[in-house]
Amino acid sequence: MAQPLDADRLAEHLQRAGNRLAPMYTVSGDEPLLVTEAVDALRASARGAGYTERLSMVMDARSDWSSVLAATQSVSLFGDRRILEIKIPTGKPGKPGADTLARLAEQAEGQADADTLVLISLPRLDKATRESRWVQALARGGMMVDIASIERGRLPAWVGMRLARQNQRADNATLQWMADKVEGNLLAAHQEIQKLGLLYPEGQLAAEDVERAVLNVARYDVFGLRDAMLAGDISRTIRMIDGLRAEGEALPLVLWAVGEEIRLLARIAEARALGQDANGLMRRLRIFGAHERLALQALSRVQPAVWPAAVQHAHEVDRLIKGLSVPGRLSDPWEEMTRLALRVAAAGARP
Repeated sequence: MAQPLDADRLAEHLQRAGNRLAPMYTVSGDEPLLVTEAVDALRASARGAGYTERLSMVMDARSDWSSVLAATQSVSLFGDRRILEIKIPTGKPGKPGADTLARLAEQAEGQADADTLVLISLPRLDKATRESRWVQALARGGMMVDIASIERGRLPAWVGMRLARQNQRADNATLQWMADKVEGNLLAAHQEIQKLGLLYPEGQLAAEDVERAVLNVARYDVFGLRDAMLAGDISRTIRMIDGLRAEGEALPLVLWAVGEEIRLLARIAEARALGQDANGLMRRLRIFGAHERLALQALSRVQPAVWPAAVQHAHEVDRLIKGLSVPGRLSDPWEEMTRLALRVAAAGARP
């Protein structure tokens, strides 16, 4: 079974394929901008290959999947070849949907120059879903395209690459500054980069021009805070808490994201200490993928004795949010929230 294509390899594949596209493409990913760009590229290539008619269907576990099969079997009034787009926003087609997708994949497998090109859009798939029968069938029947999110460390280079597409460039410090401003919102980053192309000529961009043009569109979210804390990124943890506070985010929600993570990792640390199956526990707690890597990184950095104290600290922050005083804690619950997050983020850091 072929390895899934990423965004770059998809572009290379489409350039090589020309008019001989695969009969089925499945695109998965959680970053709307990148998924949209991949689907747009597939549509454009399909139109160039003669697929001039387009039918789009949004499906889930409760949908009538017989309509999908009917769409592949019906004949166009004008004899045109068509693109059938099946969007599954939940990533859960249900049993009828899974059976239908597997059947479509079986029809597509080994079929060249099909009259109907099937394009399936899914969110990022977890390990269990990737190993399911219907996803394995899709992989055999056509091309899988896995669109990875842009992690914070890669964001400056990504911004630089996008600027280069419009023949502009910026120094490393400016790229880092832009990354801070658009962190967590690639669509906004894309819009800001396009704006720079409209405002300034090709060539080197001055830092002050970029700062004047770029808005602070960073989407500070509670899961981004969780990830920064687990990664031990102290400055980003503080910045994200400040951003959440400035945006008026509800502090109980912030505490839920941080406190629940601390409670989960405390359970895993205890299981490790007792010689139990910590990996099995992580699977049961649904800690997968990038989240799993960050959790393991935090568990290796933070001493086991820190976790119970951090759980108690989270309870005390909850009391402060409810207006109760806690001896030894600051009266401002946001400040104490920062201290709680840094308890994990700064653990194991060099002085």
